[in-house]
Amino acid sequence: MTLATIATTPTIVVFDLGGVLFDWNPDYLFRKLIADEAERKWFLANICNGAWNIQQDGGRSLAEATASLSARHPEHASLIAAFYARWAEMLGGTLAPGLAIFEALEAGGVPLYALTNWSAETFPYARGNAPYQPVLQRFKDILVSGEEKLIKPDPRIYQRMLERIRVHYPEAQPEHLVFIDDVERNVLAARALGWRAIHHSDPAATAAQLRNWGLPV
Repeated sequence: MTLATIATTPTIVVFDLGGVLFDWNPDYLFRKLIADEAERKWFLANICNGAWNIQQDGGRSLAEATASLSARHPEHASLIAAFYARWAEMLGGTLAPGLAIFEALEAGGVPLYALTNWSAETFPYARGNAPYQPVLQRFKDILVSGEEKLIKPDPRIYQRMLERIRVHYPEAQPEHLVFIDDVERNVLAARALGWRAIHHSDPAATAAQLRNWGLPV
């Protein structure tokens, strides 16, 4: 696909990974550790919650994160330690509807990139293990928040992604890009920077929007 095509329609697609192509859910692990559903939900909402986990996506070490949280909640230290010690058990494989979109775009010759909030210490597991590695190796480039020490929706991480895209497509501009993410605030941040962006909550709707923009899905 040439940049001549990019002049009129978006022709580069940037995927989020978790919730779009890969299934990740802490509940998969903690069902094994906390039998009571209400107790488990409380723990994942109040102790090992998203606000804590995303700091590791931003570059904080897993060891520091585990130690500091355990110091605040020593009664939960063993469960806190399990979060990263058994992190791979939170992965549930690939998500078939998102992967079908990915494969249709790939078959149509669309350049594909990934922009993910993911710890630099856990991402190597995905890079090295099936079924994730065979998907990851098909992207032209992958920007991992933990490696950059920036997290979505920080505008700087989108700019850094664009810079990486320009290594391959020097003329690329924000309006040439489509970003697909399951987190609405990340989508809104991309749109604010001039990207086309899709809040991925219904794969059929995502595919329909891509087709409306002239992409081969």
